[in-house]
Amino acid sequence: MRTSLFLATGLVMFLLAGCGGGSMMNSQAVNSTSQVSLSMTDDPPSGVTVLFFQIDLTAAALTPASGTGTVSLLNGTTPVEIDVTELQAISAFLSAANVPAGTYNNLTLTFANPQLVIFNASNTSFASTCAVGNVCQITPQVDNSATVTLSSSPFPVTVGMNTPVGFLVDFHLNNVIQPDLSVNLGVANGVTIKTLPPAPPSGFPPFGFVKGTVQSINASQNQFTLQTRDDRTFTIDVNSNTTYENFPTSICPMSAFSCLAAQQSVKVQVASVEGPGEVLAGEVDYIQQASQQTAEGNIIGLTTANGTTTMMLLLHWSRDDNHLPFGGIATVTVPSTATFSIDSGSFTIPSGLSFASATDLLMGQKVQVDVVAGSLTTANSMAKWSPPSVSFTTDSVELEPSEVTGTITAIGSSGSSFTITTMPDFFMAWSNHNWMPEQITVDTTSQTTYFNLNPANFMGLSTNSMVSVRGWLFNTPSGATPSTQVAETVVGRSDGFF
Repeated sequence: MRTSLFLATGLVMFLLAGCGGGSMMNSQAVNSTSQVSLSMTDDPPSGVTVLFFQIDLTAAALTPASGTGTVSLLNGTTPVEIDVTELQAISAFLSAANVPAGTYNNLTLTFANPQLVIFNASNTSFASTCAVGNVCQITPQVDNSATVTLSSSPFPVTVGMNTPVGFLVDFHLNNVIQPDLSVNLGVANGVTIKTLPPAPPSGFPPFGFVKGTVQSINASQNQFTLQTRDDRTFTIDVNSNTTYENFPTSICPMSAFSCLAAQQSVKVQVASVEGPGEVLAGEVDYIQQASQQTAEGNIIGLTTANGTTTMMLLLHWSRDDNHLPFGGIATVTVPSTATFSIDSGSFTIPSGLSFASATDLLMGQKVQVDVVAGSLTTANSMAKWSPPSVSFTTDSVELEPSEVTGTITAIGSSGSSFTITTMPDFFMAWSNHNWMPEQITVDTTSQTTYFNLNPANFMGLSTNSMVSVRGWLFNTPSGATPSTQVAETVVGRSDGFF
């Protein structure tokens, strides 16, 4: 997915109720019902550096004003796995449902099974298990209830036939995660909600992405079936406006619908909701072929002793591969023969920035690497609080967009770059026991998109304001700070939540 998304640092649920009337929705009324869809994005916490946070959404239901029953927004009973930290700059499409026209008093969400990986840069051990300077995996206790009912403004909400209604629900990790590392979903400003305009304005972030494995292809109907890691199944429609990104020429010389094949892993940017379990793809992003094992994650450690070794925190993956533990740490050997590339799609990276060898690797970068066949092994056993770990050799490293949140400290006179100082609990070298803020130079181009700014362009930026940036992070040629990030998307954080 190369389109710009919510660069909100918050777990965001984007629900669109209705079936038409918007630039991103098709008219699909079913008797007297309207459609409601869900997507999410995330919010970095304060207090500790959260490297990874996952939680399951087990139920989502609207309560009608009549008080009779509820209307589920999830298709089926399988919990939806949400990698919150993956969504700091993008939104994830979850589901859609037909909702009867009427007035609804609240939205109830039920969560389960939170999992947390942190870096402890404080002066104190946490929970008597996570020592200072260590990366630790924790199963947080859920305080109070795992169910959240949102009933304040904008509720009550009336859903009418062919009248789209949208909700934006923010899951703020900086409030939800408590000082003792428990999770309190009911804390003030932990989960908030607001409505979206019925017809999103031009350039408004799309619904989000869904990532999975192609199960079948129906060329005559211009659609294919996608299965996610948590066994959700979607029918993906395509049309003449659908674009195809990052398909290697060895797979297909010209990116098109014909490039798709069963068991490929792809990421789909949802352009509109066609019905429950059926969406229109604005973009289809190639991830890997069926025979290739690939890992994606953030670089949290580097060493050049005896060749380059990268430590990666493994992120949410489309294929359920128990050999690459979700939220685990991989020690990756990068030989001098490995190839390097940038997953920029149709976005043009400015000249002078390089990602061509191991010297261009940088802490905090998000990369996708191929696993050399036969090289994957389980790492040595570590303490019980450590994340699961593996090791392997790669022959291909691809730079992916990273998500960074910080405060603007300077705006360049050229009108195309600015400097941010990062948040201490979001972006840092986890091995740095004496944390110092990172400064990053952000370069923008004519392809950069802006949200939640007034005006919605570079002129809407101001010093001392908080922004979230999604884009490709580059090491400087000299290796000196600040590093450079090419912004695909910039989002203002005027609400003060991140």
